Amino acid sequence: MNKFLAILYLVVFSTYVLFTREPDFFGSETTQGTIHFAKDSIGTTQPFAVYAIGKQPYRINADYPFRSYYAGDKVEIIYTPEYPTNATVNSWWGYWVTWQELLASIALLIGLFQIAKAVTRNPTPEGLLSELENHAPPPPRRRKYD
Repeated sequence: MNKFLAILYLVVFSTYVLFTREPDFFGSETTQGTIHFAKDSIGTTQPFAVYAIGKQPYRINADYPFRSYYAGDKVEIIYTPEYPTNATVNSWWGYWVTWQELLASIALLIGLFQIAKAVTRNPTPEGLLSELENHAPPPPRRRKYD
């Protein structure tokens, strides 16, 4: 049961991740960007990915928990062609898997598993009897010509 649950979780989560990314993976384009450090609106130094589409330069925030960059690092940028400002760094951690979704899906998995265990933990005597009746061995086969 646990193996089946783990496989089902991986299939459902992978399908969810594949079709819910923003910008959309299937309708977007990619380009190369370079990491530069600059001060953001509150005065802290943050990594920004700078990229150009045509001759127009763009800049997006590349800061994400547990992901670090050095100045001058080359990164792949995925963006929507109609809205080039709708872009993000195309990386496994931060684009494909976000910490909020990962924690929420694991909490949902554990919660639903605990509910399933609680529902099936103490069956009533009537339920046990009906289950035994449903799983009784079939009657022996009779030969066609006795």
